Amino acid sequence: MNQRFEEYRVVHIAEGGCGTLLLGASGLPLRKIEAELNALAADGWQVVFQVLEQKRFWLFWTREAMIVTLGR
Repeated sequence: MNQRFEEYRVVHIAEGGCGTLLLGASGLPLRKIEAELNALAADGWQVVFQVLEQKRFWLFWTREAMIVTLGR
């Protein structure tokens, strides 16, 4: 099923920097992701694609982020 959308929105959610510095890793904020996606779904947005990325944070640490593409 190939569905076409008239508009798209990209949401970027990253793990906290303080937790990464203090603990080495803190994980994605699941409650924040859930709340944001529920609010967008209530406005008619649907998840089209998502990807997890890890990128360097300062010198020694890596930080995880989630990029979600929504359409309606």
